[in-house]
Order: sequence, then C-alpha cells, then structure tokens
Amino acid sequence: MALFRTSSTARQRSGDDGEDLALAHLQQQGLRLVERNFLCKGGELDLVMQAGATLVFVEVRRRATAGFGGAVASITPSKQRRLVVAAQRYLQRYRDPPACRFDVVAIDGTVITWLQNAFDS
Repeated sequence: MALFRTSSTARQRSGDDGEDLALAHLQQQGLRLVERNFLCKGGELDLVMQAGATLVFVEVRRRATAGFGGAVASITPSKQRRLVVAAQRYLQRYRDPPACRFDVVAIDGTVITWLQNAFDS
C-alpha cells in the first residue's frame, strides 16, 4: 500500500524526501522504524528508530549545499530543547523507558552524514 503525503509546499516535499532518504539509509544500517513524524505540544520527532535495545530519536536536516555550515549547523540549541521535550513526551508511553539517544541525519546536496549520539555533551 502506497503512503500518500499531503505536503503542500516545495519545502515540505523536500523535507519529506529527506526523511525518506534518511529512513532508507538507517534501515540499511540495521535500524528499524518505530514511528515517523511524532508530533506533540512542544516539538516533533522526525523518526523514532530501534537499534537493538536502544530507542533512537532522529532529527533529519536537509540543505541544498553545505554552505553556511550545512545541515548540521541548522540545529540550534532551541531546536535541541524542542527535540528533548518531544522525546520526553514520547517516552511517557513506556512504563520502563528503554535506553535512548539522539541522532542526526544531515543531508547536504547528495551527501548523507549520520551522527550518532549527536547531542551528547
């Protein structure tokens, strides 16, 4: 069964395409999709993946070029805080939350970079 998206703008379609690329890349690496586009008050999670016993919250960023710092540089501290809030809300569905981490899939042009544990300090 095909999944039809209702994205209306070119930017939204580009974001959807980026998520499709990221999902395919992560699945090739052995991760399993749990949920896509989890939306809650305070934030959104692009992809929620399973890597063994670890739940992985994935932020996907896509830019046409690596100029101005590229896709990774577009993840501001404010965006990171919103991702943490969304992850906390997502984890409320678990009685005993699993180990989890935040990854980033950055797509600059045709180059895909997967950063694991991207928000560790």
